[in-house]
Amino acid sequence: MTKDKITLQFIWGVALFLAGIGMFFRIPQIMPQIKANPQFSDGIGFIYFCLYLLGLLLIGGGIKKLVTTYKKYTEMRSP
Repeated sequence: MTKDKITLQFIWGVALFLAGIGMFFRIPQIMPQIKANPQFSDGIGFIYFCLYLLGLLLIGGGIKKLVTTYKKYTEMRSP
């Protein structure tokens, strides 16, 4: 794996992680708009669950990407 590809993978892992963190800040801001729509009022608990699960999956995917990229980087540097 080249150094450029490792750098790109690292940036992608950081982007995934930050997107997951951003979900946790954005969900409370958009939920009043979703609750105002009568079509979604019955399943509001499921919507909360799905959005927070999406945030957790983004954070987990970002962490996994960062860990695997770091392992490949250390393998590349070792003689």
